[in-house]
Amino acid sequence: MLDCVAILEPPRRSFRDLADAFAAVLQTGARVERERSIGALRQLVAEDAETPLLVVHESSRDGEAVGLGLLPELRERFGDAAVVVVSERDDVELAQRAVQAGAADLLVLGPHLEERVGTLVAKLGRLFEVIDRNRRLDEQNERLHRSIQQRSRIVGESPQIKRLIAQIERVAHIPRPLLITGERGTGKELVARAIHFASDRRAGSMVTINCAAIGDSLMESELFGHERGAFTGADRARRGRFEQADGGTLFLDEIGNMPLTFQQKILRVVEYGTFTRVGGSEESKTSARIVAATNVDLRERIERGEFLGDLYDRLAFEVIEVPSLRERPGDIELLGRTFLRQFADEIPAFRGKHLAESALRLLRVYPFPGNVRELKNIIERAAYRDTTNEITPEDIGLLPRAEPVPNGGCFKQQVEDFSRQLLERALREAAGNRAAAARRLGLTYDQFRHYHRKYVGSRSRR
Repeated sequence: MLDCVAILEPPRRSFRDLADAFAAVLQTGARVERERSIGALRQLVAEDAETPLLVVHESSRDGEAVGLGLLPELRERFGDAAVVVVSERDDVELAQRAVQAGAADLLVLGPHLEERVGTLVAKLGRLFEVIDRNRRLDEQNERLHRSIQQRSRIVGESPQIKRLIAQIERVAHIPRPLLITGERGTGKELVARAIHFASDRRAGSMVTINCAAIGDSLMESELFGHERGAFTGADRARRGRFEQADGGTLFLDEIGNMPLTFQQKILRVVEYGTFTRVGGSEESKTSARIVAATNVDLRERIERGEFLGDLYDRLAFEVIEVPSLRERPGDIELLGRTFLRQFADEIPAFRGKHLAESALRLLRVYPFPGNVRELKNIIERAAYRDTTNEITPEDIGLLPRAEPVPNGGCFKQQVEDFSRQLLERALREAAGNRAAAARRLGLTYDQFRHYHRKYVGSRSRR
């Protein structure tokens, strides 16, 4: 007894060709002897592993449906390929078994075959569209995944960066919470992404939440989710960040700004992996790995009673300190060229530009209070302002070279003078808008007003 397996490619433009090929298969087909085994079948179809349609002729031997026996292997071999079983028997039980085994449909030979083939081909057309769309989505997701991984590369050749990368590689596979510390703009989230993609959880989601950007009233719902009717406006249930990150990584940025009362709730999740949705009564579990980051001294906040020591202990299985740009000046040139290349890749109009040596010398002596993030913004603005292919100190422009920090005076006086220069420059760049100037410096509006009164206002009153 012979089993028949035919391989049909989906048509590029019309399903008429597929219908004709299908009809031909019903008359002849590609015959594969059972004794040649599934291995021979795989060899036969190896040249066209992307074919989404296989036609299997069902036959029987000693009461057993031989064609159906091929289906599990075909599904394993081809994944999302569509499989049609062709039979001379109009048997409901056979149709059910075929579908359960992974077939898209059962085609029964006999009267009105042409009409049946047309109906089946139309049905397969819709199925192919879904398969192709899913394949395109998978390809897009893979490209996005690679893009995120590429962006998560930490740039640098300094000893500090080499130690940081070695620490990331060592701890990435340990399923414990981590704490990342460092000044603003040093790349703490970049480190968190590098940990995620280097870990066994890289196939899962990395979910980020900025603890400083969400009000106390919304924090619980954002992290834990809520049930329908939990509060006004909750017209449907919502999954929180812990559920979204299940099996992946949850990045709690700026955890030092989290309210003390809410820290207790986070502590419970860190300890037991359980939480309850707002308005819910059942406990949910999460396997999300927690990676937290802060630019404040948590030990100092613990001493002031503003941060839970127990939460710090749970998070600090390993503390990863991201060095400031001032600590690794040897990376400034490499980072500058990298940011310039990335900017040109994103906007082709800026391709062909390079940093003049005079511009690099200027960058090497700048203190970068905003660290790597500030360097990136400076490079992109300079590329935008440049009207040639060489970026010069004039294009860099935003550095305080025209307002150098005085060499004279005590340490306190020099700090005050430099702080004033930063504030005044940010205000000029923001056209006098204090809120915008505060954002440029990574300050809150109240902080900006305080420092402006302290350093700029006091000078005007002298």
